Amino acid sequence: MEVEIKAEKAKIASRRLSILDENIKNSALKNMADALIKNKATILKANEIDVENAKARNISNALIDRLRLDDKRIEGMAKGLLEIVMLPDPIGNIEKMWKRPNGLRIGKMRCPIGVIGIIYESRPNVTADAAGLCLKSGNAVILRGGSDAINSNKAIAITLSKAACEKGIPEGSIQLIEDTGREEVNQMMKLNGKIDLLIPRGGAGLIQNVIKNSTIPVIETGVGNCHVYVDLSANQNMALDIIVNAKTQRPGVCNAIESVLVHKDIAKSFLPIMVKKLSDLKVEIRGCDVTTKICPDVKEAGEEDWGTEYLDLVLAVKVVNDIEDAINHIAKYSTGHSESIITENYDNAMKFLKSVDSAAVYVNASTRFTDGSEFGFGAEIGISTQKIHARGPMGLEELTSYKYVILGNGQIRK
Repeated sequence: MEVEIKAEKAKIASRRLSILDENIKNSALKNMADALIKNKATILKANEIDVENAKARNISNALIDRLRLDDKRIEGMAKGLLEIVMLPDPIGNIEKMWKRPNGLRIGKMRCPIGVIGIIYESRPNVTADAAGLCLKSGNAVILRGGSDAINSNKAIAITLSKAACEKGIPEGSIQLIEDTGREEVNQMMKLNGKIDLLIPRGGAGLIQNVIKNSTIPVIETGVGNCHVYVDLSANQNMALDIIVNAKTQRPGVCNAIESVLVHKDIAKSFLPIMVKKLSDLKVEIRGCDVTTKICPDVKEAGEEDWGTEYLDLVLAVKVVNDIEDAINHIAKYSTGHSESIITENYDNAMKFLKSVDSAAVYVNASTRFTDGSEFGFGAEIGISTQKIHARGPMGLEELTSYKYVILGNGQIRK
């Protein structure tokens, strides 16, 4: 099968890639960025086919936005690769070294993971981000995008792989699985010894399927039931701006908010303004009993609304008694992605930061900043919602492991 053949090539390539000089990797990344711009017309033509196919299947506008490419987004992909060039190469770094009484010197050295499989949906920019980060961190990558973006992914992957090989990157370092059937994914999840790590990016169904069925280590990413809590002391104009941005700028992404929690003592003054503003922007509001009493036109929320990642212009709103009530609600329904408090109270800000157990916790800012590029990582391989070595936006260091290097002068154990 295609995936097994490509995994074999990737494993061979990974051994050569792991010892490549940083200058070769950086030269390849620059060539890849140039190639994206040079091949912009071809990529956009392929993407147009995917977008038209999505429209024919009545895919939501928010998800079509995730799929769509334009000049600016391709330029952004190229810029992301150039930003990766500027980042320090972690491979070979010895983070610490110590000497034992017997004279042995022991060090902890950063090394690549090996072959990384990325299973993702909709967003073709993932193809470039993943290829760039894996290359710089010395890993071969096998990309398996969804059928909805197959034409875009092919055009991007071919462009990147060719440009990388032109600058000395081993063939097989960047590969795309072109068969989008389910059987390829099922086999990909069982290729122990050929693929070292799987990273699924997409909806809850995809991620849970990989977690439950993979025999390869998996980093869980991306499901984002994100919250904003508007505290009693909040600057309400600031809160409104942040909520509008976090919900409407790109509603189909994992760091968009799905729920707003409002302190009961400001609900009567704040909610009508917020609901009017969001409704004018075509956002459907689903509110708790208190919210619907204050704003009778709001649709009543059901229990399932508090735990739903809508990825659309839909927002759940709940009035809470205080910050403790907000923190408890988030603890019950959050997916551990990104949460924000809007407050002028320092103690409440610190309490929220310490008590909310998510990968990214904000004070007075939009959750839309949970992004590798915005964090200064150049790009991201995904946003981990697990409490392991990789949490939040995953950059170069999160794509590495380590080994111990031991330097001696003839020591033997007695």
